[in-house]
Amino acid sequence: MATTRRVVVASRPTEWEQLLDRHATPGQVRFFLQTRDRDVAEVLERHERQIRAIGEVERSIPSTWRRVQISRAEFPGFLFEPDDIVVAVGQDGLVPNLAKYLTGQPVIGVNPDGDRFEGTLVRFSPDRARGALEATHAADIGIEDRALVEARLDDGQRLHALNEIFVGHRSHQSARYVLRCPNGEERQSSSGLIVTTGTGAGGWARSIAAERGSAISLPSPTERRLVYFVREAWPSVATGTELTEGSLDGQEALTLLSEMSEGVAFGDGIEADRLTLGWGQTISVGVAEHVLRLVTP
Repeated sequence: MATTRRVVVASRPTEWEQLLDRHATPGQVRFFLQTRDRDVAEVLERHERQIRAIGEVERSIPSTWRRVQISRAEFPGFLFEPDDIVVAVGQDGLVPNLAKYLTGQPVIGVNPDGDRFEGTLVRFSPDRARGALEATHAADIGIEDRALVEARLDDGQRLHALNEIFVGHRSHQSARYVLRCPNGEERQSSSGLIVTTGTGAGGWARSIAAERGSAISLPSPTERRLVYFVREAWPSVATGTELTEGSLDGQEALTLLSEMSEGVAFGDGIEADRLTLGWGQTISVGVAEHVLRLVTP
């Protein structure tokens, strides 16, 4: 086996670690949980399952390979190498957290707690990590290419997401903009809009589609097609509600001309990692060129 292959083991802090960071000592964490009638043993058990899973993944990496552990807060500034194999140890939501920072590196999702996490994106148990790593290195395993969505500002800034991108006002005020899509153009005032991939179609977009009784066909996870939904569009003498949903194929884009001084766009619910757009700026949303390469059992 090559000696230069690197494995990046990615995770995010457990509940216990987050509480410890906030309250400084285990004793204070226990006191905090007890005063809120929470089971300390349950929180610790979930923490220990995560630690055991990470340890098992670490032991699965061939001794001649390089390795590094990173936590979610480090994702934005971490320099991923082209030949990395990325192992995401945690709940399904960890994979979208990673996807926007990758450029084609294969991702092995490891589920540390099958009783709590569905495993839609983290499909391997910790004891199968070694086999997955070796098969990925040998290119002898299934890879599922999942489409990403990209938002691009007129100044060149870009943002990627695996599930969906939201565009709207920074606060709870109405978002005002001119929407331009393959079906036409319309000035709107709304609660913002989302543009979703097939991976994200089972979440926020599905809820919106079900609530409004939409007949629109949601994309599959590997399909290079997006669907958009405008949320709570407001009809007035100046704004319309005709273009509130639609599909975008791999060559099409949705464009918004902002009429907001405090507009934002963020992906996968991570507001801290966002684009800001002021009055008169344009943002385009479409299918990203690169994909998430998800290793499958």
